[in-house]
Amino acid sequence: MKDLTLVKIGGNLIDDESKLAECLKAFAKIKGAKLLVHGGGKLASEMAKQLGIDSPMIDGRRITNAETLKVVSMVYAGLINKKIVAGLQAMNQQAIGLCGADDNLILAEKRQHESIDYGFVGDVIKVNTEALVNYIDQNKVLVLSAITHDGKGQLLNTNADTVVTELAIALSENYQVKLIYSFEKSGVLINPDDDMSFLKSLDQNMYQEMKANGTISNGMLPKTENAFRAFDKGVKVIIGDLLVISKDEYSGTQLIKC
Repeated sequence: MKDLTLVKIGGNLIDDESKLAECLKAFAKIKGAKLLVHGGGKLASEMAKQLGIDSPMIDGRRITNAETLKVVSMVYAGLINKKIVAGLQAMNQQAIGLCGADDNLILAEKRQHESIDYGFVGDVIKVNTEALVNYIDQNKVLVLSAITHDGKGQLLNTNADTVVTELAIALSENYQVKLIYSFEKSGVLINPDDDMSFLKSLDQNMYQEMKANGTISNGMLPKTENAFRAFDKGVKVIIGDLLVISKDEYSGTQLIKC
């Protein structure tokens, strides 16, 4: 079975021009089939603030009203996506920038919650594996933003960690998938204030304990939740910084069985 590397980038890797350039260089060096999924960093929040639009977060997930959806769609699927594509093209990568609505790649539904109105936040219900495989087998490097659609004309804002997880699970039927969640930290940290306290490995029991005592919280919650969902489906998963993309075996946190 052919190898496929999926990389998700976000946070300061997108906000910082030099770090983004380093990230894309590392990604470009990955051999074989690969796919990049990106979030929006702080730019969407900053733009929403400038426009006077409230954009609250709950447990690391953005509440998306109609006005916020306009901002995140423009920033994620527009500026950031094309900036990444242009950067990869400069490195001779045959990159194509898309979102979930393009080619019906990612179908989602508006999130339903008993007590929280997330607005136009989407939960993935179907991945168009056939279309993705077609792009990948043509040696195209897909760059996907986390904007999805409901098949009825409505765009939805979906957590980028969730998107890359669903892609990894779906594509694991066709490829041997390695999934990398890359952000500004060295991995899953024992001490959130000490970047060098990252775990080299993490199992489900340790994760539940760290979640219960608050060591893992906020934006790390959806990341680790999704990481274990993919891992449980047989996907190799690593969480860490740029060194993880560069295939440094001594960096990042690798998920392992209990």
